[in-house]
Amino acid sequence: MDRKNSMLEKNQKKDLRWKRIVLKLSGETLGGKGGFGLDIEAINYIAGEVHEAHGLGCEVVLVIGGGNFIRGAKLAEIGIKRAAADYMGMLGTMINALALQNVLEQRELQTRVLSAINAIEIAEPFIRRRAIRHLEKGRVVIFAGGTGNPYFTTDTAAALRASETGAEVILKATNVDGVYDEDPNKNGDAKLLRQIDPLEVVQKGLKVMDLTAVTMAMENKMPIIVFNVFEKGNLKRLILGEKIGSEVKSNDKC
Repeated sequence: MDRKNSMLEKNQKKDLRWKRIVLKLSGETLGGKGGFGLDIEAINYIAGEVHEAHGLGCEVVLVIGGGNFIRGAKLAEIGIKRAAADYMGMLGTMINALALQNVLEQRELQTRVLSAINAIEIAEPFIRRRAIRHLEKGRVVIFAGGTGNPYFTTDTAAALRASETGAEVILKATNVDGVYDEDPNKNGDAKLLRQIDPLEVVQKGLKVMDLTAVTMAMENKMPIIVFNVFEKGNLKRLILGEKIGSEVKSNDKC
């Protein structure tokens, strides 16, 4: 019986569009409708989507933001020095990582939180080889603490960790269907862009990820897909090959 299950799992993995993904979650994703603090329904929902993706045989990396608690850039506007404000934001990502880890483990998923900031009582320090080994063993890896440096966002952390861990794609989870040529909340006629070159993202200043993250992904030939994570089952459908959301990918074939 175990041999049959093993064969089924191997066949299932062959059908996946990607074997290893980085899912970038904003802190607001865990904040529910209010976008602030922790909303247990929102966390359970995200955990369910991750559980389904992992169940396909996909290796899952999560990079989590902290905007549901604190945003360094906003604090800097009210007089707190930017470096200190950014470190405060990094601590918010650690709260989110622990919350998500707890709910995922209630679903019997093995997880590991790796932090760019040393906090050995609650998370392992980030070591690239260790992170890859956890993924190979079937564990969900959650990266907290951003890059560990001020002035860099968790979007940039996602691009960095994706390249370091050998992920095949960055899936940017949002509450809209993808990238639009204008803000769809302000213009009902805004056009959804199914595919867009990263250079165009930079030139037009489209709000996909921050420009450092987009540039880093482009340099490492890492595709980014922006999709609506709140459309139930979208994550699973993406991994199985369905065309959902907007793909940010260079058209350069050289």
